[in-house]
Amino acid sequence: MDDIAQKLGVSKKTLYTHYPNKEELVRACVFDFFNYVTEEINGICQQSKNPIIELHDIKMFMMRHIKNEKISPQYQLKKYYPEIFHELSDKQLDFMIGCVSKSLNEGVAMGLFRNNLNVPFIARLYFNGMMGIKDQRLFPNELFQHSQLMSDYLEYHLRAICTESGIAIYNTLELTPHE
Repeated sequence: MDDIAQKLGVSKKTLYTHYPNKEELVRACVFDFFNYVTEEINGICQQSKNPIIELHDIKMFMMRHIKNEKISPQYQLKKYYPEIFHELSDKQLDFMIGCVSKSLNEGVAMGLFRNNLNVPFIARLYFNGMMGIKDQRLFPNELFQHSQLMSDYLEYHLRAICTESGIAIYNTLELTPHE
């Protein structure tokens, strides 16, 4: 709290008038960032031409926000603030299931995804995979670059669910230079 107050140029007492303790400050920061990310993702979804481009653009947005990230904030949150971590995990699950399910249904309707997809299952599988690639025990930073894991996982996901038309669109995205 001393460091935060100093960076803000306020006294610790002033900081405590807004946040009764460090946990409440962490909670406010975590959910402020969560709201920012979900708003950005919703914006990408609204502007996207199709679900394949949408997933690619979301991946690029996320990669811009995790550049040079050595230690997962989620890991630190789980270790030091497990209650906030579980609350965040529940919100992430709800948001992702809704967002991915909508995207999957649109992709099926557009003929880009296979029409026999079990949407609730695939949405949860996608969420589980995205959370799984953040697990340092499974994918240690010394062996895996997180941005490459995101690219590899997206490719794995899309190649499993796309029709030939969808694969053709995905292949054009992979030919464009990455940010």
